[in-house]
Amino acid sequence: MITIPEAFARETIQREGEPGREWIAALPELIDELLQRWACLPEGAVMHGNVGIIVPVRHSDLPPAAIKISFPHPGNVFEPAAFAAWNGRGAVHLLERDDDHFAMLLKRTDRGTLAEVADFDTAVSALGELSHRLAVPAPMGLPRLSDLVSDWDDEITAEDAQLGHPLPGNVLDAAIATVRELGPGQPETLVHGDLHDANVLAGDREPWLAIDPKGYVGDPAYDTITVIRSYRFAPLLFAPDPTAGLLRGLDLYCEAAHVDRVRARRWAQVRAVRAALWGRRHGEPDWAISATDQLAETLA
Repeated sequence: MITIPEAFARETIQREGEPGREWIAALPELIDELLQRWACLPEGAVMHGNVGIIVPVRHSDLPPAAIKISFPHPGNVFEPAAFAAWNGRGAVHLLERDDDHFAMLLKRTDRGTLAEVADFDTAVSALGELSHRLAVPAPMGLPRLSDLVSDWDDEITAEDAQLGHPLPGNVLDAAIATVRELGPGQPETLVHGDLHDANVLAGDREPWLAIDPKGYVGDPAYDTITVIRSYRFAPLLFAPDPTAGLLRGLDLYCEAAHVDRVRARRWAQVRAVRAALWGRRHGEPDWAISATDQLAETLA
């Protein structure tokens, strides 16, 4: 029986409470059941992220693969549907799925992630090119970004007041205007929803393959914030002239992604405002809040 990594079990229980404890307790038996159903054998060390566990496996009739099981959460519901829609286009291949248990059998790649690429221009352009490749017509049944953001203007206004108005008025005004102007009427395009360096694996049939999608429908420019909040952009925010470096990186990404630069900047700005407010409410470190504030103001 598979042993669940202690750190993953501890963090899951701390975050989810008793439901997390029950899920962790049932996880070894579920993994064994999936191994039998999908005729796989474990191969290599068990890995994990924040909300999911990865079991590398082998199968006599399949390429190297991995079983991924995520903690049941609304944010993980549409991941297999996104993989199925892409069918390997810019993403890892989905081989099997068990939606009731938030489990998938995915083709495995062991070549590292985009986070290991040191060159700024190369990495940012790669993210843009991948975003463009993933922008395909969305299947039915996926959540709309227009619905997700429909009440963001009220949320931003209320949270800003509750926190004592920490951000300049023009920064909040820009975010609210974006929600009202860009929120409705978005395209029927599949959007990854969490595209950043660590969610991009080096591939063999394609240079880069996406993992961990949220599976939204809407404006591909929505993903811009996860690109420019990555660790490689952080030094730009504390440079003598943060605006020049940040906007250059934004231009690189937008050109490669074939997305409108103004829409990308505006989506990134409103999401930076929400992140800045969220960080204060949940006790993020001062440096992280300061960097997010700087991003929200620079993009306003």
